Order: sequence, then structure tokens, then C-alpha cells
Amino acid sequence: MKTTDNTVLITGGSAGIGLALAERFIAEGNHVIITGRDQNRLNEAAAQLGNKVTAIAFDVSKPEDVTALVARLTAEFPNLNVLINNAGQAYYYKLDENADAFAKAEHEMLVNYLSVIRLTEKLLPLLKQQPEAAVVNVSSIAAFVPNAGIPTYSASKAALHSYSQSLRLLLEDTQVKVFELMPPLVNTSFSKDIGGENGIAPSVLADDLLAAFASDTYQIHTGNTALIYELSKSDPAAAFAAMNSRG
Repeated sequence: MKTTDNTVLITGGSAGIGLALAERFIAEGNHVIITGRDQNRLNEAAAQLGNKVTAIAFDVSKPEDVTALVARLTAEFPNLNVLINNAGQAYYYKLDENADAFAKAEHEMLVNYLSVIRLTEKLLPLLKQQPEAAVVNVSSIAAFVPNAGIPTYSASKAALHSYSQSLRLLLEDTQVKVFELMPPLVNTSFSKDIGGENGIAPSVLADDLLAAFASDTYQIHTGNTALIYELSKSDPAAAFAAMNSRG
């Protein structure tokens, strides 16, 4: 997959991992479209990123927003060839307490999984028109080994991983490549409640994704994700204990 001269859509692009991805893609000579629900945060991000970015207020969980966004992208950015499904939602809570787990899981599944399917399906016709295109799904090491502190987030990312594998297979005879970026703990405000300050910098993920584009590496185990992934195959109990260590 080429790393420059792309038109890239990043959902959840105004902060954290999405913002780091936007910075890196712009530095490589791509035009980036960032979306987010908060117009003020989008404006701040756009001011930071410069004139190679377009900011669009958009809620990935709302069908009417998806319809409007796809129509605008088709009209204004007919060369769109990279979709990065990065927008996410996570709740930190205990399943065995009165934490309204169903409502939390419902929202996480909608944002982290079902919304990805909806947006990707609607943009695939445009992506398939391009000489080279990519879908990037940002999942998590929790897709393989759940963290009990974010139980239904972990489940949503496991679903996203499964979907990514199926989509990759079904598109293997097209020009659309399917990448899955699998972060460990990342130092962003998104992961503050689970000790994000101990995580890797989001710029590491951005560097790893660009390297994966250049080498057509479709499953990207960044940071210590590769270690936990391998451990999950050789010793699942040890991997689960490592993911849920209180030390």
C-alpha cells in the first residue's frame, strides 16, 4: 500500500491515536479528513494540523450522520482511498456490580463494532473505484486477551477482529486491503481510567501503521501486543493473568 498521495478519512481524529495518525499521514504528503463529535476539539486539531486537513463534525453512531458524510465524501473527495475506523468508546467498570452493564455494552458495541460495519459498507463502493485502497480497523490487544476492567470493550474489539479477518478474505481479489492496528495500552485521555499514563505514545502506533502500509503487513501488533498475542497462543492463562495484573 502506498504511503503518500492518499486521501485518508480518520474517524475520531481530533485527539489521541486519531490525531497522531493524522499528523503522521500529513507528514507523509497525504490529505487527511478527520471527524469527531466535538466541533471545538476538531477546530483545535485542524489548527494544529495545517492546511492538509479537512475537519468534519460527525457522530459515527448516528445513521443520518453516516449518510450525510458518505454523500459529502463522494461529492468532495472522489479520490478517497483510505478509511481508518478509529472512533471508539470504553467504559471502565466491574461486571459484578450494579454498573448498568447492558447499556454500556450496547453503546460500546454500537460505536466500536456495528458503526464500523455500517460506515465501511457505505464507503466500499467509493474505495473500490480507486487504483489502490485500504480499510484500517483499530482494534486492541484486548481482542485476544480480555481486560476484566473493560469487559465489554474487550468483547467489542474481539468482534471487530473477527470482522476484520472476514472482510480481508472477502476483499482479497479487489484493490482494497484490510489492515488491523492492534494497540496495547496507549497514553491518551481515552485510556486515563485504566492507567494510560503508563502506555506507549500514540505516535508509535502511527509509525507502525505507515511501516505496515509500506510492507503490506495486515495485522499490526504494536508495542507489547505481539508478546501478549504470542503468549495467548502458548499459555492462555498466563496471558490472561498478565492482562489483568494488579501489580
